[in-house]
Amino acid sequence: MNPTAAGLQITDHDGISRVDFVDHNIIDEANIHQIGEELIKLVESQARPRILICFEKVEHLSSAALGTLITVSNGVKARDGQLRLSDIRPQLLEVFKITRLDQMFNIHDHAGDAIGSFG
Repeated sequence: MNPTAAGLQITDHDGISRVDFVDHNIIDEANIHQIGEELIKLVESQARPRILICFEKVEHLSSAALGTLITVSNGVKARDGQLRLSDIRPQLLEVFKITRLDQMFNIHDHAGDAIGSFG
């Protein structure tokens, strides 16, 4: 595992970068900024990124964090890559549905399902 300063753990699964959050709450603006920087670096380090962001440990997520996810998604699309989200708790998934971000992101119940969906 490759822990980063932003509270992320990044592992490689056969060319798919799996990103796990270390913290339960992604609400602090400074931390969200760091997370965004780390994720953009990850996107830019690959010609055609294949990234899975796993929310297994996350209990709370701010609107700024959602904005960061949109920025990361746009970066992945610009590089003709693929982004998947997984293991989002029901109360957080409701936020994705209310904001219609569930239509923007490719969301899976479990990381294994998400990894299997990459083309």
